[in-house]
Amino acid sequence: MIAALVGGALIGLAATMLVLTHGKVAGVAGIFGRTLTQEPGTDHGPYFLFGLLLAGAIVQLLHPSSVGRFPSIPIALVAGMLVGFGVRLGNGCTSGHGVCGISRFRKRSIVATMTFMTTGFITVFFAEHVL
Repeated sequence: MIAALVGGALIGLAATMLVLTHGKVAGVAGIFGRTLTQEPGTDHGPYFLFGLLLAGAIVQLLHPSSVGRFPSIPIALVAGMLVGFGVRLGNGCTSGHGVCGISRFRKRSIVATMTFMTTGFITVFFAEHVL
């Protein structure tokens, strides 16, 4: 429980710092997309994304059992494409809507978060209990 509390606080701190220092919302999909297209004002993008990868690698080294199982490469590719489609359809990702949008009381972010969480619950139930 303490780890989840600390992790949530760090995510909130990172999102707050990005808004205060760059005036940008910490929507990871948007940061990734703007970094790939090299939009002006995205000089922080590669560093932000590297920090995400580095944090994941550190967690994997220090506490490997906390990292979930990895599906096959084809399943991961299909899942990634579906997530990308959902990000485009919902005009944002879980970090942009769920962390930053809800904390700013954005109605569309609340609806988007409720939608992708419900979809996620249904998908996990189907994958675990039906397939």
